[in-house]
Amino acid sequence: MTQRLPALLVLEDGRVFRGRSFGAVGETLGEAVFSTGMSGYQETLTDPSYHRQVVVMTMPHIGNTGWNGEDDESAQIWVAGFVVRDPAIRPSSWRATHPLEEELVTQGIVGICEIDTRALTRHLRDKGSMRIGIFTGEMAEAPEKDLVTRVQASPSMKGAELASEVTTKEAYVVPAVGEKRFTVAAIDLGIKAMTPQRMTERGVEVHILPASATLEDVRAVQPDGVFLSNGPGDPATADHQVALVREVLDAGLPLFGICFGNQVLGRALGFGTYKLKFGHRGINQPVKDVATGRVEITSQNHGFAVDAPLEGAAETDYGRVRVSHIGLNDDVVEGLECLDRPAFSVQFHPEAASGPHDSAHLFDRFVTLMEQTAKGATS
Repeated sequence: MTQRLPALLVLEDGRVFRGRSFGAVGETLGEAVFSTGMSGYQETLTDPSYHRQVVVMTMPHIGNTGWNGEDDESAQIWVAGFVVRDPAIRPSSWRATHPLEEELVTQGIVGICEIDTRALTRHLRDKGSMRIGIFTGEMAEAPEKDLVTRVQASPSMKGAELASEVTTKEAYVVPAVGEKRFTVAAIDLGIKAMTPQRMTERGVEVHILPASATLEDVRAVQPDGVFLSNGPGDPATADHQVALVREVLDAGLPLFGICFGNQVLGRALGFGTYKLKFGHRGINQPVKDVATGRVEITSQNHGFAVDAPLEGAAETDYGRVRVSHIGLNDDVVEGLECLDRPAFSVQFHPEAASGPHDSAHLFDRFVTLMEQTAKGATS
């Protein structure tokens, strides 16, 4: 059995949970959020969108599938901290190469276990996401009021520009599988590994570009379309990417954005963004496609949303735009569609790593959009 040291979880409003250490020993600070997924913790931990967030798993038993070398969504764990109720004693999956906690220790991720995660989740649902600290070992012996002060002094997620901290430093190419049909310039705002894979398996060569990419960088790869990835932080800080998207729209290039990319497109079209009370995180989020009435179960991870009218088509500098998808839990905007430009976006993660595959067809829609635009240019 792993030796578990005393640990404290401290919220900025002063509420404290006592538990035991899980992972590396030390302290960590971030924004407390909860994920409702029953599986897929490895994909969650390695998703760059969780940068500077402490993830609370609502599923009580975590770690039974261990850790493997195939399911990482990036080259490292990005969460600031990890909160679970009941860690698995040992992994019980044939795919596991080592236990989850061993990987947390190796990468220096501080966590806590043996706390009432249901009570914590209810608190965050009622009070909203807030700053949090996890203190293990000797740090857990410090006066609680001092630890609350440390948490309150930590940076807020509102106003945080984080895409530059998670993006690739150098451009790289993910080749198409089979015959190459199209080329896409993907702006990496915190992209997950499965996202370009979903495009390459459709015959798309994907050029991953840094978040600082310019229109000249995009044009240099001679793309048939532009993709905006998921990512962390406040979309109100993404002025550079918003300017780039406006140039892409002016150029008439097909554009597809997901998650943070949806918010960037929203801003480029003239809509505002705002911070949700506690956000949507997990692989069981219901979304309605307005055009078809179909309900899709989606994978999501976002704490901000686009402020756009849910009914009718709004007039923008780029023509008419309508909300294409709506979250059924709280009527949050979950997608945008430009009616006079070849551009659309969704707030969720259609690559579904991990999660349901209900929305994988959106990559087919992107390919079709590129086909139609190419035919229009040659006709």
